[in-house]
Amino acid sequence: MVTLIAAASDNHALGKQNQLLWHLPDDFKRFKEKTSGHFIVMGRKTFDSLPKRLPNRTHIIITRQKDYVVADCLIAHSLSEALAMCPKNEEVYIIGGAEIYKQALENADKIELTRVHHIFDADAFFPEINPSEWELVFEERHDRDDKHLFDYTFQTFKKI
Repeated sequence: MVTLIAAASDNHALGKQNQLLWHLPDDFKRFKEKTSGHFIVMGRKTFDSLPKRLPNRTHIIITRQKDYVVADCLIAHSLSEALAMCPKNEEVYIIGGAEIYKQALENADKIELTRVHHIFDADAFFPEINPSEWELVFEERHDRDDKHLFDYTFQTFKKI
């Protein structure tokens, strides 16, 4: 099963200049809970934006650079190559960035989305979720608090 996991704002913003636009500790916690023990697939810029390699996950980095090497990570040169490296009977998470999400949408079975309820200026955006192709099967709203500057909603979509 291929699952896209992301946090995107009401205007679909993901980030700007390869940086997140918000800090939501509960979203980080959910991301860790969902992806731990699984293969995670990402573009090179997304990998570069991480503070370090994420523990207890197999990283697959998609890059056009033919000589790109990172210790303890698998390297692919296309999304299809990356997905072919993953176990067929396990959940695989696509963690970004914008272009990888766009490419992976047609291969995805599920979307785990944190919708951040704010409009941001951004240069990277999550693709539109077509309601004729995706069904919202779970939704849990959270109000802003002292650790979360924005209201947000955890959503799970399944392909129809």
